Amino acid sequence: MTSSLTLRHYTHEDLPEIRQTLIDVQRDVYADVIEDDEFRQKFPWFVDHWGGNPGFSCVIAYDGHEPVGFTYGAPGAEGREWWREHLDPAPEKSRTFHFSELQVRPQWRKTGTAERLHRALMDSRDEALAALLVDVNHPKVQALYESWGYRKVAEDQPFPDSPVFAVMLLDLPLH
Repeated sequence: MTSSLTLRHYTHEDLPEIRQTLIDVQRDVYADVIEDDEFRQKFPWFVDHWGGNPGFSCVIAYDGHEPVGFTYGAPGAEGREWWREHLDPAPEKSRTFHFSELQVRPQWRKTGTAERLHRALMDSRDEALAALLVDVNHPKVQALYESWGYRKVAEDQPFPDSPVFAVMLLDLPLH
């Protein structure tokens, strides 16, 4: 299934073109819970927040013209690495890519699509680390990231209405 996918890279300048695609995929991914989940309903705000970063990077997987998943993030501001407060001592490396989202439509899960998207995004990075948050109520997702080399360093709840997240770091470049 994944061999027929086309992966396309996008930047901050492409956000007006891809914004609705990201929102549509997210609504499909969370279709069974989105109406009752106020935090998930804020996704358009997060798209605009991350996409507003000049270093925003996004990869969307397509099967023909149908978007089946995406991933995105942006580099963190030097000296403002939010994850540092969770480590004592913090690593000397600090240039961080904040890996914000990885979503794959249900019918494309367990096909390798998520890993292909992740690798396509991370292979282009020149930062020393990638940081992400994973809902602690999804241990299989955390285990997937661990299988890709991430390590859990703490737990955090960045917003009062957000889930508690595992704070995870990955050394870059990927091997």
